[in-house]
Amino acid sequence: MDWFTAPDYWLSRLVFQRALAAVYLVAFVVAARQFRALLGERGMLPIPDYVARIRFRRAPSLFQLHYSDRFFALCAWTGCAVSAALLAGVDSLVPLWAGMLLWLVPWALYLSIVNVGQTWYAFGWESLLLEVGFLAVFLGNDEVAPPVVVLFLLRWILFRVEFGAGLIKMRGDACWRKLTCLDYHHESQPMPGPLSWFFHHLPRPLHRVEVAANHFTQLVVPALLFTPQPIASAAAALMIVTQLWLVLSGNFAWLNWITIVLALSAIRFPTSWPSVPAAPLWYEIVVLAVAALLVFLSYHPVTNMISRRQVMNRSFDPLHLVNTYGAFGSVSRIRYEVVVEGTRDSLPHEDSDWREYEFKGKPGDPRRWPRQFAPYHLRLDWLMWFAALSPAYAGEWFGGLVERLLENDPATLRLIRRSPFAADEPPRYIRARLFRYRYTNWRELRETGACWERVYVREYLPPTRLAAAERS
Repeated sequence: MDWFTAPDYWLSRLVFQRALAAVYLVAFVVAARQFRALLGERGMLPIPDYVARIRFRRAPSLFQLHYSDRFFALCAWTGCAVSAALLAGVDSLVPLWAGMLLWLVPWALYLSIVNVGQTWYAFGWESLLLEVGFLAVFLGNDEVAPPVVVLFLLRWILFRVEFGAGLIKMRGDACWRKLTCLDYHHESQPMPGPLSWFFHHLPRPLHRVEVAANHFTQLVVPALLFTPQPIASAAAALMIVTQLWLVLSGNFAWLNWITIVLALSAIRFPTSWPSVPAAPLWYEIVVLAVAALLVFLSYHPVTNMISRRQVMNRSFDPLHLVNTYGAFGSVSRIRYEVVVEGTRDSLPHEDSDWREYEFKGKPGDPRRWPRQFAPYHLRLDWLMWFAALSPAYAGEWFGGLVERLLENDPATLRLIRRSPFAADEPPRYIRARLFRYRYTNWRELRETGACWERVYVREYLPPTRLAAAERS
């Protein structure tokens, strides 16, 4: 079938596949380095406990069949190795069917992780990586030109990501309609980056322009993805520029980068393309069958998107094949942070020697400037932002965090920047306090060297010792 492939998108496919492999690699490195404290046998939310109460069909995963920390590490590092191989282009050196199987491996492994990841993996970019990664299996290699239907479905994902996010904003917080949300967002976002302070202090009229440009990019430009070239390429390029602006303004794991990867698949690069044979019949049948399945499964995301009760970041099937996306339907006006402290005093009181734990990404010491971590995902730091919004968000895991800090658990301490206690002298008590944070202004920054000012609000967790943590 002559219409089945689009040879002039061969470079688009190449760039897309290599970039997607890089995102996969980051995701598996994150899993390998963080799982023991979060999900391991002695983690805050142990996988064995989860799979004991959740059926396989609700959360298909290799870890439903067997779990040990060693087996999880093997799966995560295998994902790293296969992703690195795909980044190096190994899929182009093997037959078409073998290349497809290579792309299937990281998808299956990451699906296994996400489906048992619980709260730690309840982010929209997990489902987005799986949805995009599943389509990548059927995009082919150098033996065939890129299938038109797969390129179309990649644009369909990009459309839902952007348009869904635009709708959730217009239906959500009134500040998006008033163009005022960025008066607060750069200060209250989950994890500020090194430039977020400067973005916050941009003139307010420029903030209005930012919001208006965001609405245009998310509500108007996505429709242009389905127009003839070069308009579709220009629309995708505009989305990439917008995503790079977001990369500069905060730490959103790989959300922005996977969106950029999607947009790259819609750009037709001005270059000549090699001559390739026609696609084999079996490949055409498989691709068309998968496309029909994905179109059928799109019913629920579409009805959600047009609904007045639109929800964000929801998967409608256990394989995460077609999902709904969105972010920041509401924006916090005030930033709160949970500050965790410990003491070795036998009888803790307010004047005890309380020492603060420093996290890697979340604000703590007002004088410590935020760092750039994205696309790397600091899962504990992100959940600490939710914990500050409401203790209900931390009910499942915060007690486990406290217990492991009281034990000086090495795996947990590797997730934070610095513990104030020596390895052989763990704290006797841990407490948590809630603070209100705000950015300093230019004068305060010059005088104090602090980018934050913080004010005590209330006690978040009273002084707790290990025996109390074990009983909770």
